Amino acid sequence: MSSCRFAGWALCLISAGCGPVGWAVPTISDAQPVKAVGIAHPAVPKRPDVILKLGHGLDTMHPVHKAMVFMAEKVQEKSGGRMRVEIFPSEQLGNEKECIEALQLGYLAMTKTSSAPMEGFVPQMRVFGIPYLFRDAEHFWKVCNGPIGKKLLLSGESKRLRGLCYYDAGARSFYAARAINKPSDLTGMKIRVQSSIMSMKMVQAMGGAPTPIPWGELYTALDQGVVDGAENNTPSLRTSRHYEVCKYYSLDEHTRLPDILIISTRVWSRLSPEQQRILQEAVDESVEYQRKIWAEAEEADLKTVQEAGAQVVQPDKAPFRASVQSVWKEFEGTEIGDLIRQIQEVQ
Repeated sequence: MSSCRFAGWALCLISAGCGPVGWAVPTISDAQPVKAVGIAHPAVPKRPDVILKLGHGLDTMHPVHKAMVFMAEKVQEKSGGRMRVEIFPSEQLGNEKECIEALQLGYLAMTKTSSAPMEGFVPQMRVFGIPYLFRDAEHFWKVCNGPIGKKLLLSGESKRLRGLCYYDAGARSFYAARAINKPSDLTGMKIRVQSSIMSMKMVQAMGGAPTPIPWGELYTALDQGVVDGAENNTPSLRTSRHYEVCKYYSLDEHTRLPDILIISTRVWSRLSPEQQRILQEAVDESVEYQRKIWAEAEEADLKTVQEAGAQVVQPDKAPFRASVQSVWKEFEGTEIGDLIRQIQEVQ
């Protein structure tokens, strides 16, 4: 990880005795006395007790970013201005992997990441990458809001990563310069995937060549033919403008990878019980808001990409499901296999 990404942003938490995750900020009382010269100065707003910096890679028009803005507003409102969340979108503070590492070190307070990059830090998160694991969106949310989902949010605490919530990221599907109607259409195609073992296994099982590329570099990679296609949800396809170079969107809906809002346990432990309550309440309220605007965005964005000339393909999903059975079998008798079984049993 390049530390220069975080130069100037290390102050995640401001409070008395911050230790390794923050530094006390000099106040006017620390400075030399200043003589009055007859100039009236406007009142200076009181600095919040706590400032939490949140970095992520999404565009500001993305519904998940809007949900985090909503959360930040609720934090300020509920704390009476004593807490503030400052959001830095569009990879200003690094890509997903770099932001996760910054949380572990205490350089950054919070980040939003897909479950896929979390696989390298919290192995249990691999279960979200099992293709066709969830029957539908209702099944997905029953799992996330139930004991399994709650346990997975806290499964990274030993790695200094505490999950606060899941945001809806819909179902992921393939898009490319040519139509993908069946798994064999992926043969010989280089498909961009996240830095995820499970994503690579899935594309390989379907016959494609998985190629990890950072999100911020993907438009150029698609435009220049470095990769032939990619896979993501509809709002991300629209906000990234990838539909300009990939005219076919195949709704095979192979995975439902949630977005996860996480906080550094170093920062979380420095918050008072009251501050923790305020933050978690604001986060929970933002989930309800995000799910509402996500559903609206999916419908509107699918219409937008079609009006821009992209063709939406509705393939038969059965051949896709059949092509990835080897991925399921690979985890039989393992911890991930047990999680797959438990998730399948949720009704």
